[in-house]
Amino acid sequence: MIKPKKYSAPLYLTAAFILAVAGTSCSKKFYNNTIEGKKIAIDKTYEGNNKIENFIAPYRIHIDNGLDSILAYAPETLDKSKSIEKWQTPIGNLLADVTQHYADSILYLRQKKHVDITLLNHGGIRAILPKGNVTARTAYEIMPFENSVVVIALKGEQLFDIARYIALEKKPHPLAGMYIILDKDNNVKNITVAGIPVSEQKVYNVATSDYLSNGGDNMTFFRKGLATYDIDYKLRNLLIDYFKDTDTIQASRTIRISAEK
Repeated sequence: MIKPKKYSAPLYLTAAFILAVAGTSCSKKFYNNTIEGKKIAIDKTYEGNNKIENFIAPYRIHIDNGLDSILAYAPETLDKSKSIEKWQTPIGNLLADVTQHYADSILYLRQKKHVDITLLNHGGIRAILPKGNVTARTAYEIMPFENSVVVIALKGEQLFDIARYIALEKKPHPLAGMYIILDKDNNVKNITVAGIPVSEQKVYNVATSDYLSNGGDNMTFFRKGLATYDIDYKLRNLLIDYFKDTDTIQASRTIRISAEK
């Protein structure tokens, strides 16, 4: 039979006190007061450093191979500085049409809704689409930013805000799905969507970039949206997928905005 040892009261109290203090100490929380860092610039100091170059080389080769593989062919150079009757450019039409097509497919699969209109910004086109072989690198050069597609539900009255914005900006912003007629003084005279006059109370789904949907480039009308659908699709990736799905790139020259003379 095992008999437990007997401890004196003072010794027991001392042990209890130590355990209590230890328990209190363990419950304390510690926080960082200071975070220090050092910036190390990769400059001429590292020129000729074979270790760094050898480490990076496999990654560079892998990325370059992916970016430079041929996806499609462009029979002509598309340049945002080459306008169609002032209000459109072939490359702008191409980007708007491609965005509308792919965004519409995804929105319908997820929400059973269609994209009625697409509006992007002229300044977001950062390079030409050169004649010849088209690669993923081409898409990165045209759209180097990390912008994604979102669809905003707007009332028809906001479509008039869009038309007035374009008339005031006088820039060939990429546009699809909507036709705007301006009078000789640049006032909005008429707007149609799919050939039907816009109703101010009807709701239209407008595809754009997340940057513009938050009021970028002073497109504040998007802030009046009734609903927002996040497509979770980068504009650049959408363009790359279009290149993969297309043999020969053809940019539409249909008129989306016209002004009376």
